[in-house]
Amino acid sequence: MRGWYAMNLRDLVYGLYSRRVERRIDVSQAPKHIGVILDGNRRWAKASGGSPEQGHRAGADKIAEMLGWCEETGVEVVTLWLLSTDNLDRPADQLVPLLRIIEDAVTELAAAGRWRVHHVGTMDLLPSHTQNVLKEAEQATDGRDGILVNVAVGYGGRQEIADAVRSLLHEHAGRGTSIEDLAEILDVEHIAEHLYTRGQPDPDLVIRTSGEQRLSGFMLWQSAHSEYYFCEVFWPAFRKVDFLRALRDYAARHRRFGS
Repeated sequence: MRGWYAMNLRDLVYGLYSRRVERRIDVSQAPKHIGVILDGNRRWAKASGGSPEQGHRAGADKIAEMLGWCEETGVEVVTLWLLSTDNLDRPADQLVPLLRIIEDAVTELAAAGRWRVHHVGTMDLLPSHTQNVLKEAEQATDGRDGILVNVAVGYGGRQEIADAVRSLLHEHAGRGTSIEDLAEILDVEHIAEHLYTRGQPDPDLVIRTSGEQRLSGFMLWQSAHSEYYFCEVFWPAFRKVDFLRALRDYAARHRRFGS
């Protein structure tokens, strides 16, 4: 009985505090594009006495809830880093279940009928079944209203830049442009036009959970002027109040864009 009372009291206090923080958020100052490094699934599972697979599943279940918070605050684009190119080197007994969970999560996002799904990453590095799931989710949600959800699967920031340069070179080779001529005209916008996120606004805010304070290669090009928010909680335990704190912190900063 005492444990039940303490739990309900904690939930009540959390709810009151969350609403207090929410009232202080100026939605007009909210970021339009948020990048999220969903970190800490395995450590959350270990702390909870569960398996890594249970941790990844709990992390996947958190995604739709977080997108709902983004809808409430006017966010237009969300990029979710679900699997890095480095993760692809994991042993098969770890990678296969993780890919299955990611496939399920992407399928559920598409089936929700609320969001557009767009893959960012190198398709060729992924198993054919995963590729098909990502392509089908994009096709099923193309033209849909709602938040644009970039699912970063098989994603690496350096790989993205290399792919963008390669695409740029192929394009100009097809036009008959010489390397010398390309070198004369090349600027940052030419490369930006070949990124996985071409045509999208760069992220205003990048959130990383689990207490780690590094980007690990996430959106290296696009995040040049992003604000960063590092949250101590593991991703499966990420709460609305944690999200609102990130937005409050972002709104309080004076963005200089390098000036």
